[in-house]
Amino acid sequence: MGISELRKLDAHPRHDVRRTGALAQGDDLCSLGRYLVRTGVISNSDAELAQIVQAHCDAPLDRVLLSEGLVDAPDILNAQAARANLRLATSRELARGAELPGGMDARKLIKANVAPIRGADGRLRLAVDTPDAHARDTALPADLRNLPRIIAPRRDIQASVADAARARLTIDAQSRTPASESCRTWRASPARRIALALMVMAACIALTLQFPVTVYSVFLGWAMVTLIVSAVLKMAAVCARVAKGAPEGVQPDLPPGAKLPKVSVLVPLFRETEIAHHLITRLARLTYPKCLLDVILVLEEKDDTTRQTLAQIDLPPWMRAVIVPDGQPRTKPRAMNYALDFCEGDIVGIFDAEDAPDPDQITQISRRFQAAPPDVACLQGILDYYNPRQNWLARCFTIEYATWFRVMLPGLARLGFAIPLGGTTLYFRRDVLEALGGWDAHNVTEDADLGFRLARHGYRTEVIGTVTGEEANCRAWPWVKQRSRWLKGYMTTYLVHMRRPVTLLRQLGAWQFLGFQAHFVAALSQFLLAPFLWSFWLVMLGLPHPLDSVLPRSDLLRFGQLFLAVEILNVCFYMLGVSGRQHRHLMIWTPTMHLYTPLGTIAAIKALYEMIVAPFYWDKTTHGLSLTPEPVQEQQPLRDRVDLA
Repeated sequence: MGISELRKLDAHPRHDVRRTGALAQGDDLCSLGRYLVRTGVISNSDAELAQIVQAHCDAPLDRVLLSEGLVDAPDILNAQAARANLRLATSRELARGAELPGGMDARKLIKANVAPIRGADGRLRLAVDTPDAHARDTALPADLRNLPRIIAPRRDIQASVADAARARLTIDAQSRTPASESCRTWRASPARRIALALMVMAACIALTLQFPVTVYSVFLGWAMVTLIVSAVLKMAAVCARVAKGAPEGVQPDLPPGAKLPKVSVLVPLFRETEIAHHLITRLARLTYPKCLLDVILVLEEKDDTTRQTLAQIDLPPWMRAVIVPDGQPRTKPRAMNYALDFCEGDIVGIFDAEDAPDPDQITQISRRFQAAPPDVACLQGILDYYNPRQNWLARCFTIEYATWFRVMLPGLARLGFAIPLGGTTLYFRRDVLEALGGWDAHNVTEDADLGFRLARHGYRTEVIGTVTGEEANCRAWPWVKQRSRWLKGYMTTYLVHMRRPVTLLRQLGAWQFLGFQAHFVAALSQFLLAPFLWSFWLVMLGLPHPLDSVLPRSDLLRFGQLFLAVEILNVCFYMLGVSGRQHRHLMIWTPTMHLYTPLGTIAAIKALYEMIVAPFYWDKTTHGLSLTPEPVQEQQPLRDRVDLA
């Protein structure tokens, strides 16, 4: 509840929020509040209401006042300086940049919001955003703690440190994950991979020419094995999901005396000029107290168009931009690694540029983390699409997502398997995320990789029933490009974690290890070998089959019937995924998913090619292609979509 809501209660004759037991305060205003009232910046009434909000939020009074729009940043800075008898840093001093002591980790200074700055008199001072920064001093060496202090804006302090340590921070962003759990040790040059791929292709061609039926039988046999494994895994997930019900939202009750925590949300943007305004409008609908919300728009240094677009927008006080220095690889995880140290929250979330989250999503996330055991390090929300009626491709994409996030993913989690994360609506305990080394900057499916790294280190991910709407990729080639990046990342993730299979088995345990193998091997094999399975349509249509000379027609027919049964089973799973009232209009389209999945095979071939020639290339998803946006769904909570499905 913010100050505007408290004013309404206070004005009601039956309420006096200053004397309500649930909102009881100390009798006196804090020193900052008294100063602002005395100097006429705010009224005594607003100061009291701000302290009531502060009593229920883990945020300082100045953040409450700024987020509620009662004061401007210069007023707060002047008040902080005056009450502590300190002066403000000049623009010239800030322009000189920070002077970092030798061996000092710049990331600690950024987290503490402090910067050693040399003034015009040649004297070194410690720039702080508040005189009450003593709580952060434990992270600083003694020679910095003893420096005289000056007041400066938080963003200017962090920018000065980032500029001074640009090279180091750039390297840290691309190498934050331990080398043993990253693909960055792979050679960037494709020469060796191309040579090896050509050798494998030559061997396959030679064997096929010499033993065509045998080679075909091997590929078809493996396709059938992985088809059965995939079907069994899906059936088990569906049974677990149906038995335990849909993912639930969090009940509104908090532990007694618990304050809501501060939450940082990273929103990586790259060439997103079309939807920048929509993004800010959607995030403004979040009902979480703005004094506890720290939204960071992560921008690439070379992305002038997006930076210029945002420069024309008056961002709210709880939203800011962080510029990522140009470097390689130019990927979303590298940008998030860089921005992670600028976060202020104990919880770190991820949104994509086109996301439209439930208004109460972060409240649900915060409350679940407060109640969850420490080993629950990640909460995964449900992703949905707000343009499913645009065309056939958007409908199929929505069916696929509904089935995965509402049926399969919750089912796999409840079976005790480690799960690959989705790219957005993810929330982490910040200390765990930092301890694991953030995201692998070189993995183009960093979310799936991080899900299994969490499991390897003993942490769990829960699926929670809060929904974020996204824009379904509604054009064929952008869809193939996006899916090829995901599949290339799957290939990368599998190879990285299987470097030391025995270690992986020991860390995950036998059950999760088997789930890891079943998920990745079956998914990749099914996409790449799907054409071999499609050959069974020849049998069912009474046409010649390549294995007629090896197997009796009756056996081929049985295999064809098994293939058809799995296809029917998949349609049933899709129907379950869209059985909720928000998706029932898609039920009649579920049989057409058999025509949708061949696009995945095209994407898999593209992914395999890029895996060889450009494993770190980020094929960016094109946003803003929705021709008929649906503002009604953006404005109302999407959680009601988590009903039956």
